[in-house]
Amino acid sequence: MNYLELDSYPRKWIFTHASMPVSADDLPQIKPLTQARSAQLWREHISSQSPDADHFGKGDWPHDESIWSEQQDWQAAWDGDEPELPAAIAEFIDWEDNTTVFFCYEKYNVIETQWGVFKRNWKNFLFFDDGPLLIGRKKSQAVWFSSKGTFQCAHR
Repeated sequence: MNYLELDSYPRKWIFTHASMPVSADDLPQIKPLTQARSAQLWREHISSQSPDADHFGKGDWPHDESIWSEQQDWQAAWDGDEPELPAAIAEFIDWEDNTTVFFCYEKYNVIETQWGVFKRNWKNFLFFDDGPLLIGRKKSQAVWFSSKGTFQCAHR
């Protein structure tokens, strides 16, 4: 089994919070991975040695500062009333809405969904903003979110 039931996911509340509930159509498409599957995906696509964004080191592609764009703000859009992603992210990522994406909080906590679902519910995903990375299956673009309210884009 690769997925946890959303009801068993410790952070389920970020998708069911009364102030920002995810629609009944999108909720089943938000699939937390098991710890084992999360760790496998993290090792294969993020880092074979670092457990989270705070510990990236030499040999981890996210550690290469030369690939990342300038930091841009996501916090203002998150705090605002409009549901859209920050324009710089929407312009950088040209994926189809049905592209499988992985929102990687850390080695043992990864969520699989589709790009369209993520775009509609990105604010929920960022209730926890401790350095998560957004990557797409078979895609080179990546977005790294900082707890300082900024993000950076790169091709990995």
